[in-house]
Amino acid sequence: MLKDFKPVLGILLRFIIIYMVLLFGYQFYLNNFQDSGLDPYSRMIVGHVGIVQDALGFPTNFYDDVPNQQIFFYINKEVVSRMVEGCNAISVIILFTAFIFAFYKGAKTFVFVGLSLILLYVMNVLRIVGLNIIISDYPDYSKTAHDYFFPAVIYGSVVILWLVWIKFFALKNENS
Repeated sequence: MLKDFKPVLGILLRFIIIYMVLLFGYQFYLNNFQDSGLDPYSRMIVGHVGIVQDALGFPTNFYDDVPNQQIFFYINKEVVSRMVEGCNAISVIILFTAFIFAFYKGAKTFVFVGLSLILLYVMNVLRIVGLNIIISDYPDYSKTAHDYFFPAVIYGSVVILWLVWIKFFALKNENS
């Protein structure tokens, strides 16, 4: 009976191992920056958010709150939001990557993950930009945007990419 479930158990075991390795690796990475504020990856996102907001006509400044590991976004000299480690979407990216590699299909797995991570990075930057603009110009909608709309954007992007991977790569018959 267990023989019938062997492929599913293999995928599940691969997922769990990859997820745990990535999760512990990320925690190790974060531990190296506890005393210096926000980690470099999150700082890179802050910088790109600032570039996009400036280009869209929302002059952006930052306040680096090192002891509390956060960076505040200022638009027109008013605080609109703050970037903390949880805003960098790494937890979602780890989950996404583990799922894709659980259905490993050779070199195309690496290509798909690489291109998808670029897309998810861009989506996350645009998500933060959108949230900052809504908080700045439409503060009545900020809670709904933060709690519902923008999480749906990043999670929805992940689900769509998972579906693309499964439909067009993972379940595709190699002989066809």
